[in-house]
Amino acid sequence: MTPLTKALGVALLALAAGVVLAQAPAASTTGPTGRLDKLATLLDLTDSQKTQVQTILEGQRAQMQQLRSQMKAQWQAAKAAGTKPDFAQMRSAVQQLHQDTLTKLSTVLSASQLTKFKTLESMTRHHGWGHGGFGGGPSAGASGN
Repeated sequence: MTPLTKALGVALLALAAGVVLAQAPAASTTGPTGRLDKLATLLDLTDSQKTQVQTILEGQRAQMQQLRSQMKAQWQAAKAAGTKPDFAQMRSAVQQLHQDTLTKLSTVLSASQLTKFKTLESMTRHHGWGHGGFGGGPSAGASGN
């Protein structure tokens, strides 16, 4: 395994962490609706909040898919040119998308709900529970695994 391949693996792991935004600890809750229902229960969301959170997380998922495509193109272009892709730039883009999502959620969730959301998100990253995130479909986590 070349250093470039290892670096790509690290970048893809960082990308996967962003994709797997806040997954439910119960692996039996599958599909986007089930995950959103689990999130709604854990955060005690109102119907209005549930709808807004779903919209935000679906938007985040779409943006992450677009970002993943851009990163793949950058990786292929760098490989063809015999250079290395800018992993710092890629990581920064994922982190910015994550922060933008939290900012949007902060306008919908109460302070305590947002704290719970961040805790769930942290647990997900450190323990790898679930697949696809709360707002994404089954494919949201599949390509990052």
